[in-house]
Amino acid sequence: MKYRKIDNADISLSLFGLGCWAFGGGDYWGANHEQSQVNEVVHRAVDLGVNFFDTAEVYNEGRSESSLGLAMQGIPRDKFIVGSKILPANCYPDKVAQHCEASLNRLKTDYIDIYMLHWPIHPHSIRHSTNDENVINNPPELSDALEALLKLKEEGKIRHIGVSNHSAIRLNTFPEEVNVVVNQLAYNLLCRAGEYEILPYCKKNGIGVIGYMSLLQGILADVYADIESIPFLMKRTRHFDSRQNNLSRHGELGFEKETADALNDIRKIAKDSGVSMADLAIKWAVAHDAISTSLVGVRGVKRLEANITAVNEALDFQLVNELNAVTDTLKEKLGNHVDYWESKENDRS
Repeated sequence: MKYRKIDNADISLSLFGLGCWAFGGGDYWGANHEQSQVNEVVHRAVDLGVNFFDTAEVYNEGRSESSLGLAMQGIPRDKFIVGSKILPANCYPDKVAQHCEASLNRLKTDYIDIYMLHWPIHPHSIRHSTNDENVINNPPELSDALEALLKLKEEGKIRHIGVSNHSAIRLNTFPEEVNVVVNQLAYNLLCRAGEYEILPYCKKNGIGVIGYMSLLQGILADVYADIESIPFLMKRTRHFDSRQNNLSRHGELGFEKETADALNDIRKIAKDSGVSMADLAIKWAVAHDAISTSLVGVRGVKRLEANITAVNEALDFQLVNELNAVTDTLKEKLGNHVDYWESKENDRS
């Protein structure tokens, strides 16, 4: 397994990170994730050198953390670098410790290696996790939330402070005494907005980047034959026309032609190179030197092993350039907005 060191912390993350959102089952994924299957995947991942496991308090209403916690039992704790996240609505000073403790209990561990703010703290991001207008209109103060996180760090409940879905502008508001070690962002062949500002900013400031949705929830794994075959839940991003999907909230017309063209071109490159579309996408994601780890969710050991093999074998530089070229138009159309579920004007990052 290949690893990349985070400059702001004395830790190195496996280039392949296991995304644990589906653990514990839930309607979003359309099927239950049996605990025996989770145990098998986690144990095999550790055997193959994977050390980063990503979850959050909101994933499957806490069941993701609980499932990962069960799977970790019997394996030395130092084999794991666990990342979890707290929702912005829960970042009031008197709630941060309470929610961290709940995550610790579900994970069955004494500490969380990297504890992240799931989204920036402001009314619009909070609105997505609560209907309480008092909370929405009176959000926690970032300074208070950070003070509470620093206290958790002093107590040993968390090892490092991180963020998720934060723009460079947001990161610039953090005080120097708060050492942000990672920023988690959507990053894949069809979601390249981070390349404009955030990836260069993080690279310059020693912040590791955890890329998520490297396969865009199966869209880049060649699971769906065409745009029309993609389930509505997976078509809520700005790539797709919100008028055709009542689950979408960005309100834009989308860029379906550009998305379809990019997918067709990627599919052709995969065929010509003899590398599967999924492997191409994963290899491309980790080819960027600002990416510390790229998250992939898997259901079985066979797929896990294939994904790890893809990560460990570097993509030819010429193929990187070809993939960049066929996705550049879509990148330009989507622009510098890393929140793919909201309009440009309502970008939560």
